Amino acid sequence: MGFFTEMFARPRPREQLRYRAALALLHSMSNADRADIGVKPADFPRIAPEMSLR
Repeated sequence: MGFFTEMFARPRPREQLRYRAALALLHSMSNADRADIGVKPADFPRIAPEMSLR
């Protein structure tokens, strides 16, 4: 049971917050915007970590 307490009590790393923000930005783009830059929804998990590092 201590594992769950430790898992939920730890602060999240800043990278995870930036990753979630990048993923939200990608999901909020319209289909036309995605087509302009050549990104498909299947690419989001690959692109979001790169965006979060910048």
